[in-house]
Amino acid sequence: MPTYAYACTQCGHRFDAVQSFSDAALTQCPECGGALRKQYGSVGVTFNGSGFYRTDSRASGSSSGGATSSVPTSSKSEAPSASTSSTS
Repeated sequence: MPTYAYACTQCGHRFDAVQSFSDAALTQCPECGGALRKQYGSVGVTFNGSGFYRTDSRASGSSSGGATSSVPTSSKSEAPSASTSSTS
């Protein structure tokens, strides 16, 4: 079940509440009875490993916005050998 952070708009009391997705949001401060406001913060998710960062799929030293190819180009073109063709 998720944990939600709340803060009172009158007294400033802050607390966390464990609630189901289907539960209604809390509206009354347990300290003073004032109105509550749900607080939104950063999400505690981290992505580790290759493929999650902008620099993972780019060639080193590339500062352009375009896509770069990491496949090396060859100056020689390879032609298929004549022995692979079949004649009937």
